Amino acid sequence: MRPGLIQVIIVIGLIVLFFGAAKIPDLARSLGRAKGEFKKGLAEGEAADAEKKEDAPAAKTDKA
Repeated sequence: MRPGLIQVIIVIGLIVLFFGAAKIPDLARSLGRAKGEFKKGLAEGEAADAEKKEDAPAAKTDKA
């Protein structure tokens, strides 16, 4: 279910009302940086998981 035009306009209006027009670029910049950091963290986590999976069979053969 996608929001309609009226809902988007209302949300934008509330954001302008709460934060003021001068703060919106700073808020958008902060959200963009947070999104980038989140994606970077996900990529690092996936790389660590992949590394653990690659090391797991080698560890089992060393014990035998």
